[in-house]
Amino acid sequence: MGIGILEDKYLDRPPGTSKLGEVQGPSFDAASTGDLKKDGDIILVPQPSDSPNDPLNWSTIQKNSIMIILAFSSGVTTSLGLMISPGLLLLSEQFNIAPDTVSTFMVGSILLFTGAVTFFTASGANIWGKRPFFVISAVMLLASNVWGTFAESFPSLAAMRIFQGISSAPLETLVTSTVSDLFFVHQRGFRLSLWGVMLGTGVLLGQIISGFVIESMGIPGTFAISALVFCLILPLMYFFVVETTYTTSRGARRHGEKRPDSRASSVDFKDLKGDDPASEPKESYKSQLRLFRGRLSDESFWKGVVKPFTLICFPAVIFSTLVYASFFCWLLTIGVLSVNIFSAPPYNLNPAQIGLTNVPLAIGALIFSPLSGWMADAIPVWIARRYNHGIFEPEFRLILMVVAIPLSTAGFIGFGISASEGLPLVWCLVWITMHSIAVPFASQASISYVIDCHTKDANQAFVTINFVKALLSFIASTVGNGLLAKFGPKTLFIGIAILNLGISLLTIPSYIYGKRLRSWVARSDWARKI
Repeated sequence: MGIGILEDKYLDRPPGTSKLGEVQGPSFDAASTGDLKKDGDIILVPQPSDSPNDPLNWSTIQKNSIMIILAFSSGVTTSLGLMISPGLLLLSEQFNIAPDTVSTFMVGSILLFTGAVTFFTASGANIWGKRPFFVISAVMLLASNVWGTFAESFPSLAAMRIFQGISSAPLETLVTSTVSDLFFVHQRGFRLSLWGVMLGTGVLLGQIISGFVIESMGIPGTFAISALVFCLILPLMYFFVVETTYTTSRGARRHGEKRPDSRASSVDFKDLKGDDPASEPKESYKSQLRLFRGRLSDESFWKGVVKPFTLICFPAVIFSTLVYASFFCWLLTIGVLSVNIFSAPPYNLNPAQIGLTNVPLAIGALIFSPLSGWMADAIPVWIARRYNHGIFEPEFRLILMVVAIPLSTAGFIGFGISASEGLPLVWCLVWITMHSIAVPFASQASISYVIDCHTKDANQAFVTINFVKALLSFIASTVGNGLLAKFGPKTLFIGIAILNLGISLLTIPSYIYGKRLRSWVARSDWARKI
């Protein structure tokens, strides 16, 4: 039994439980594994085919180039959500509109529509490939920023932000599955950490830069500069980010999962033995630039759209959704409400100075996002080897919440009290930075946990998680300023601390009963039908 984890009396190894380095399913002897392809002593999972068109066989330079372009583009796209938060009060005064209404349409709407449209883009990418969605997304985001540069009324800006949210969906959800297309299991952890760093710092750096831009050029200037950035992204996306979906079978045999010492190992491992002929002609670069290749899958589009909704019935998905959505929602709420707090006495900051308050948060994200990624790998492996006879349990991932829970709780309470008492600005920044540091630990714990528990349905689970995050963020941006005016920062942020703590404490039953719940899902007829 893992430390504090209750054993299941029905299944010795429910989905997710594994022996480190062991192949689940048919065992291999030396003869059967001798002809498998390796990277040094590491057996490549999944096994690549012999085809030069298999993305797993592409050069390291090409694969890393695609990853860097997508990670950068995703970070820039994510930054659009809070990019204009330093100027929310300016928009409120310019158009004589309540601050809550401004934050709803300028921040909340883009997040809500991004989350809603991911159901369709994720399903569509499974059928028609990812490349058309990435390129079309870049075109639409460029157009939306040009629109925002010349918008002269609030309704026009509001409509533009909705359009921007729709345009952002592919870069919100399809990057993780692209990593799985391009990289072997033991290579994915670093690439996913790179993507996470781009997302975290993109949101914060966007506010820092936009604060200066708004101060000197006004709100339209932020969209003009964003348009210039997408003028760079679009040709990179078109000429370098080719289709990564590989539709040809990599082999006749299908085996279960293997657990290397990596967080990214919890994706689906299949087709371990490749048998495609090496004589297959390599697809020309001109052919790779095609946007549309017809249907790449016979799956039902509408079934793919609906499936993420049904996954909310899985306990691991429920837990991960609540934790991930809560921590990110409150990070956004701090970004929105701090504009009102820091622009009022005794701080009286201008938009550029408000943007600079995100500097310590960005530094924290740059340092602790990679650290949390390393800990998400190292701690579970160490516990499994030292205390559990080499048996890995997904619940070991949840140990990271021991770091996230006290940091976030103290951060909310400290910020509320500091802002209410008018303490020096440095104290406010220390407390909100504590929550910013907590976010990557909570996100690593929740996301890696749901991947381990439901590998096959990981992509759809991400859609569910992102949608709930977007919905909660929309609600928070809609009512946040009103609640701040009614209750004040101390009462509001202590209330947020209690709510977030209550959600976070679901970690305890999830850790203790998680193995039994995984077994229950695996044995349930209704779960197999989803």
